Amino acid sequence: MLENEEIEEPTIKPVKEIFLTFFKSYSAVTGLIILIGIAVMGFIGPLFYPTDPFDMVWMPFSPPGTDGFLLGTDYLGRDILSQIINGARVSIAIGFSAALVSCFIGVGIGSFAGFYGGWVEETLMRLTEFFQVLPTLLFAMVIVALFGSSVLSITLAIGAVSWASVARITRSEFLRIKELDFVLASRASGSNNLALIFRVILPNAAAPIIVQSALLVGAAITFEAGLAFLGLSDPNVISWGQVIGSNRIYILDATYTVTIPGIAIFITVLAISLVGDGLNDALNPKLRSR
Repeated sequence: MLENEEIEEPTIKPVKEIFLTFFKSYSAVTGLIILIGIAVMGFIGPLFYPTDPFDMVWMPFSPPGTDGFLLGTDYLGRDILSQIINGARVSIAIGFSAALVSCFIGVGIGSFAGFYGGWVEETLMRLTEFFQVLPTLLFAMVIVALFGSSVLSITLAIGAVSWASVARITRSEFLRIKELDFVLASRASGSNNLALIFRVILPNAAAPIIVQSALLVGAAITFEAGLAFLGLSDPNVISWGQVIGSNRIYILDATYTVTIPGIAIFITVLAISLVGDGLNDALNPKLRSR
């Protein structure tokens, strides 16, 4: 390399360009609008529809539209619409919190594995492979059974079993980026390992990590519903999964009590998936020149 040759660091896409690329995708914008609408419903909806989701307000198993109850009532006579509105807040909170836990663990393990290599990489990737082949639902059930069916333990359990994909993506990006000239130049200028990992390499590896983390939100919401269907939801908190879990034994007699929250989960996960695809297009470095 010539002495006067300038080492150019890969440029991170400008925020304005990311927004323009994202909002060019009609499907991504549609997903974002749906997601915002669900979040607004969960956080502001109870102010306009103040019915307590735990109150027994009418006869059990009243079909949708009965006596002003738009979505009907469940096996205890509780308003399902109120449960959907209030459950949106908890389900979204669990989804984002569990994804954050997964991202924190996965990025930490993947970055150290990809950067240091050798026995560090070998050890951390064997651990990652163990979690990949582990029956995640069973392991999450064990964690919840040990620490109780609270929102916190459910969130941590989902996060603790869902980080392997983030770790592998992070490691792959670190292996690719750490040998580039701008990283070697930063190392030669005296940057320590932690600075190289978190200030030099990680920002340039962030795009696929962000996309994967966004998809983990939808997966976490579905995962919570699966735990709830098995009776491992928090009985003191209304979530969409909890609504499904509490009505699961009546699925043949009153299908709507399970179908309605199931549809809510489906729409939310679909919206998150559309947003994730839009983020992938917006953050993908291969699209910078387009």
